[in-house]
Amino acid sequence: MCHGVEVADPYRWLEDGESDETRSWASYQNARTRALLDAVPSRPRLHARLTELFRAGTSTSPRIEAGRLFSLDRWGHHDQAVLCVRPFDGDGPQEPTVVLDPTEVVADETAALDWFHPSRDGMLVAYGVSSSGDERSTLRVLDVASGANLVDEIPHTRAASVGWFPDGSGFAYTRYATGGDYDRHVFVHRLGTAWRDDEVLFDALPDQTAWPDVTVSRDGRYALVHVELGWSRTDVHLVDLATRARRTIIEGVDVVTWLGFDERRDRLVGHTTLAADRGRVVALALDDLDTWDTLVAESDAVIEGVAVAPTSLLVATTRRAVSQLDHHRDDGTFVATVPLPEPGSFAGLTASRDVDVAVFSFTGFARPPALFRWTPDGGVRPWSDLPGAPDASAFAVEQRSYTSTDGTDVAVFLVRPSGADATRPRPTILTGYGGFSIAMSPAYSPVIASFVEDGGCYAVACIRGGSEEGEAWHRAGMRERKQQVFDDFHAAADWLVAEGITTRPQLAIRGGSNGGLLVGAAVTQRPDLCRAAVCAVPLLDMVRYHLFLIARLWIPEYGDPDVAEEFAWLHAYSPYHHVVEGTCYPAMLVETGEEDSRVDPLHARKFAARVQAATSCGTEHPILVRIESKAGHGQGKPATRQADEAADVLAFVHWQLALT
Repeated sequence: MCHGVEVADPYRWLEDGESDETRSWASYQNARTRALLDAVPSRPRLHARLTELFRAGTSTSPRIEAGRLFSLDRWGHHDQAVLCVRPFDGDGPQEPTVVLDPTEVVADETAALDWFHPSRDGMLVAYGVSSSGDERSTLRVLDVASGANLVDEIPHTRAASVGWFPDGSGFAYTRYATGGDYDRHVFVHRLGTAWRDDEVLFDALPDQTAWPDVTVSRDGRYALVHVELGWSRTDVHLVDLATRARRTIIEGVDVVTWLGFDERRDRLVGHTTLAADRGRVVALALDDLDTWDTLVAESDAVIEGVAVAPTSLLVATTRRAVSQLDHHRDDGTFVATVPLPEPGSFAGLTASRDVDVAVFSFTGFARPPALFRWTPDGGVRPWSDLPGAPDASAFAVEQRSYTSTDGTDVAVFLVRPSGADATRPRPTILTGYGGFSIAMSPAYSPVIASFVEDGGCYAVACIRGGSEEGEAWHRAGMRERKQQVFDDFHAAADWLVAEGITTRPQLAIRGGSNGGLLVGAAVTQRPDLCRAAVCAVPLLDMVRYHLFLIARLWIPEYGDPDVAEEFAWLHAYSPYHHVVEGTCYPAMLVETGEEDSRVDPLHARKFAARVQAATSCGTEHPILVRIESKAGHGQGKPATRQADEAADVLAFVHWQLALT
């Protein structure tokens, strides 16, 4: 019983991933899945092509420090992204120099470089490496010139924030104080000292799930601490590093605010949703933090970020999930819209504090992330040239809209072969996410490229819960309003069929993580929706989700099952609890990683077992389970393993949709 409601949980035993019974069950499931997918005739060809597409050159996460451009690149023989450095002056694409390969730090093919932060002089880099898909990392410090690591090693970090002091003697950083999944605090570390002796700089958390982030001003005078509580509230504090005195800029308000230092003008500059649902760019003088001056007012574009250069502000926005970059003067005056290669999105934006130069990583459905350099007088130039990209002319990208259940227009991207007959229905994969204020913007995907090359259509629905139309769009799909996310997705599938883009027997749906919850809700609420479903690293037991790993972080987004009213929202759609005996469910491929430290694999195990037992058509519509060893939520997975997984996904879809 839970809040007076009887809650069935017949597969509770599958929560224990270490038990002999669970291991035996998983071994059987993997063997069955392997036998069926290996028998799909197209799988070897798919694997070969996907290997090529995953090895296409990518450059992301650019950072400029002291005349050096750092980025994470992967191409050719590099199975994992490596840390590279380039000059950011010159006339065209610059060759990368590899300064760090994570597989040489940890002798493991799954070792991944999770994050990095260069020092102000560009001579040192603090970075984190994890392995086996586990996002919990160890902080190390690289000497760029020698390629050697310093003696400093700090455990218990995850997506760590690091703010270097100007003389390179140390940094402020975030670490889990108790070594667990909560109580993330800000510490101060001096190079060469024991990390256990590090001073706590900030631990004033509203609760233990709060997520602080720290930056340090270039003069070393201040630390700026952002504290996220869920995805709709960010508190901001300014700490004087000499006195440790703290001033609160904003706290306890359900708005998102991100600020950065503009030392030339003794101010903070950034963007906020305070009194602006789609965001506005603001400036706050360091001696008057109560006055928020609007530099760029709210518009119909959603503000994603701001980069500060000596005389310029570059403001990244999206309109219906398509990115735009605008050049403003430092007082906010609009200058020009920066031309971008095609409808796409940013995978990083950085500006020099010394000269008016910016570099961004840009991606589209057929464009692997690549670097571009911007100057006020020279415009935009390509700044990386790594091999392997597919032929962009082979893909046609269109954005349309459909009407959801409540009459709201929702945007959807369609990616099809160039010149394809738009009047003929074709095999289609529909995907979405619908949560955590994440926009489904155009981004490179080898799965999309391969599927479209084989004549399919890939549809990406910009459903509520994301940030495609601003914070109100996000809030319209969270907590008690989560069902609207699922309704938007169902409406997208219905629209694809009604428009003749596909048919029910030719339609598959796919989603991962929160998108896996979306797929689980779709197949349990609308078993007629599609022929096949791919459900990856999902949340599916929403009654017990908060008890495992870092899931209490997500209570602001979903609700708390320990609260009766919120339990009622969650239980009303929890996919695991809405599997109905004797229903013919779509064929399903349920995927998870044994080492997932974000979403516990128990969700995939329990749900798959329950659907397998309940479905009335398991022979025609098989329910398959793929549990990958030494793998996690997906971050940092080697290219070879990504190709293996993608080949299984597309082999399953080809088989079920009869795509030849």
